[in-house]
Amino acid sequence: MNLPSSGTAARVLVALYSSLLLACTSLPRINPDMVHSPVAQVQLDGARGPLSDAHSKAILDRLKASGMETNIFDLHLAIEEALVGSPLTAGNKVDLLQDGPQTYQAMLSAIESARDHINMETYILEGDEVGQRFAEALIAKQRSGVQVNLIYDSVGTLGTPPAFFARLRKSGIRLVEFNPVNPVTAKAGWELNQRDHRKLLIVDGRIAILGGVNISGVYSGGSFAPGSRRQAGKGLPWRDTDLRIEGPVVADLQKLFISTWDRQKGCELVARHYFPPLERKGNEVVRAIGSSPDEPYSQIYATLISALHSAQSEIWLTSAYFVPDPQLLDALKAAVARGVDVRLMVPGSTDSWLVFHAGRAYYAELLEAGVRLYERRDALLHVKAGVIDGVWSTVGSTNLDWRSFLHNQEVNVVVLGADFGARMREAFLGDVKGSQEITLAAWQRRSIRARMSERIGRVWEYWL
Repeated sequence: MNLPSSGTAARVLVALYSSLLLACTSLPRINPDMVHSPVAQVQLDGARGPLSDAHSKAILDRLKASGMETNIFDLHLAIEEALVGSPLTAGNKVDLLQDGPQTYQAMLSAIESARDHINMETYILEGDEVGQRFAEALIAKQRSGVQVNLIYDSVGTLGTPPAFFARLRKSGIRLVEFNPVNPVTAKAGWELNQRDHRKLLIVDGRIAILGGVNISGVYSGGSFAPGSRRQAGKGLPWRDTDLRIEGPVVADLQKLFISTWDRQKGCELVARHYFPPLERKGNEVVRAIGSSPDEPYSQIYATLISALHSAQSEIWLTSAYFVPDPQLLDALKAAVARGVDVRLMVPGSTDSWLVFHAGRAYYAELLEAGVRLYERRDALLHVKAGVIDGVWSTVGSTNLDWRSFLHNQEVNVVVLGADFGARMREAFLGDVKGSQEITLAAWQRRSIRARMSERIGRVWEYWL
């Protein structure tokens, strides 16, 4: 074995030591009580702009009346209003999509319906059969006169052949490669560790689909069909969740897409009706929340922390990658201490060994506090979602880990109301059926090898 020189060894040690110091860096401390104002008036937006105080109050009163006994509408809404710049928007229709086949069907149907423009943002876009199917649909629309604008992450598409994107570009589709791995091609500064983890499709400024599903063949099989398998029988099926949204909140998601396009210095967007007049489509009250490492703190993280502190009866969270920071850990344990039913759904297997074991390093602490832990075993869990008190729900691209809160650009929506909350609770309980609950007694009997893996994973948690 060749040993490095003393100078090289010193540099390696310095780099390792610096990494360990950075790994101790904390997320910004979000204290909801500091921004809460008991007299704050929460105002909603509608299809034609801000609603009157009386109309806003009537909608919020209806939501409160339909929910569980909770102060989440008295406390949480005022906190979130202060933390997040985007408005609560009434009059939306929200459909829950579970797994790749259902999400892809909704996406391709929306693309087919496009008459003006298509804006698409994704982390992974593979050149496999699924990727080619989307490419054909997008190219066909571009050739029909619909302008297609696509943002894809450079790291997430490392394995995609350049010819795949060259074909899209040749058809007239406008492309932005987010934070290119090659610094020579970076237009907005080189930030290799900052990634665009959003999955967002907006059609004609009227339909939005977002969540955790990437464009990849691993999603070809659904996780609920008996015997379903990904990649022609190899491995486990992937379990994920997305939302299809129509209504006024789509304009806020459109703003997030265009903001990213501008910050990455994409070419000037072709003139289209990106912000058409939006009509009321349903009864859901929704807030769109985007986060970026360029901001002082993750607005999605701040919203989640405030919701956890406001919870009165239930916190049910699902996360594909779970590596909690100290504040998130404290919020979960504090909720249990005040009598809240806290349940956490995590993967039983994963595509990221380090993240998997970094998260498992916290199981003992959570179980000792009274958090109920489930590992889904019959599918590869990729969901990022939560439901609190049966009335506050969130779905998006954000995992409960350091990378999502510090290094990634993410997008989530918060949906308020008991009707949608019931659908989220049903989805969570469906995942429980395919899961194994981890008990403290069983966890304390885990192997030495498992404990060592947790230690290794935890060292790198900041960067994962």
